[in-house]
Amino acid sequence: MSGIHFFAATCFGLAILHSFSTKFFETVSKKERFSVYSGLFHLLGEIEIVFGLWAMIFILGHFMLAGKQPTIAYLESRVFTEPMFVFVIMIIAGSRPILYFTNKLVNVLAEFMPISKAVGFYFLSLAFLPLMGSFITEPAAMTLAALILSERYFAFGLSEKLKYLTLGVLFVNVSIGGAMTAYAAPPVLMVATKWNWDFAYMLQHFSWRAILAVSINATLLCLVCKKELIALAVKDQNRQMHVTEQDKIHPSIIGISLLFLIGVVVFSHHTTLFMGLFLFFLGFTEAFRTDFGKRLILREGLLVAFFLAGLVVLGGQQAWWIEPILTNLSSEKIFYVAVALTAFIDNAALTYLASLVPNLSESFKYAVVAGALTGGGLTIIANAPNPAGFAILKKYFSYGTINPIHLVGAALVPTLIAVICFKFL
Repeated sequence: MSGIHFFAATCFGLAILHSFSTKFFETVSKKERFSVYSGLFHLLGEIEIVFGLWAMIFILGHFMLAGKQPTIAYLESRVFTEPMFVFVIMIIAGSRPILYFTNKLVNVLAEFMPISKAVGFYFLSLAFLPLMGSFITEPAAMTLAALILSERYFAFGLSEKLKYLTLGVLFVNVSIGGAMTAYAAPPVLMVATKWNWDFAYMLQHFSWRAILAVSINATLLCLVCKKELIALAVKDQNRQMHVTEQDKIHPSIIGISLLFLIGVVVFSHHTTLFMGLFLFFLGFTEAFRTDFGKRLILREGLLVAFFLAGLVVLGGQQAWWIEPILTNLSSEKIFYVAVALTAFIDNAALTYLASLVPNLSESFKYAVVAGALTGGGLTIIANAPNPAGFAILKKYFSYGTINPIHLVGAALVPTLIAVICFKFL
């Protein structure tokens, strides 16, 4: 282990510790006796900047330890396609026409459910939309689900307990809901080509388990919060009564926006192409500003991209201690180790490292990916789309931030359901 490896591991550990301390910094920033430093404490309380901040500290240390050229070479060896894609897909999926279309679609589906529409809409937001992540990608599904939940439930006084339970189920369901195809869930994408996992393989081994786990998680939460959801529905109906013709969007604008979304998903691994489409999309929004409303979620998208970019920089130096763990475990044990490690290491990084190990058995391959998917809802860093949901929903929680410890607690039951489905069925 070199000095750079040790420094990188230290920065990574401090970043994780910092991410679990953001609630503390945000609380301190509100106290009058610390008013002089409130801006600094508020910055330290923004979880989206945590890994970017510690990545910058690591790069400065790398420069002092190794010099200019090795530092530049390391940065240029990092692939930032995922942070850029999440930034782009968040903004397009979170635009007013796409959100309007998704709301209408979920509303129509809720009409056919044999339960209260308020509960049915909530169920679909936590089950149908995460499963759609298998086709429109997980970051897009997370963005749409978080925005819809924020407008229909969080904004109308959802209790703090139910907010955390909703967030826990959302994070877990998005992580496993993208496993129906080989291109939508980052941990599957990292290994699909190398291990020859196609749609048929995913259908046989992952799809039905994902559908079952997502449905059970959403159903259990609906049963727990049924009364509160029905009470909130009255407030939402009063708001819906004030919708005017000006709030409606022309079908052609919706159709073109959907084409932009599809185009970005199709070219999600080609940065030049999806960035070109994104720039074209920005011009389109300017030309039809009335239909796109006040603003795009650029700030949220940039913060999430910064977070993920920091994770890419720091995560690239952690292979020296993760690989030995993966290579020295049996297929029986690796599932549980993957679930635990995913809480602290991005699940895509974990499966990528597993793909570098030669001559793995089929049972080991399944176990490491299933474990990475299952643990993807425990923390903000566990799955790449999580920061997107975090950035959209955090303002509805006390002090405008989400307590990572409470998130882990809220995600435990849905994670256990996923463990049962992916390990024992």
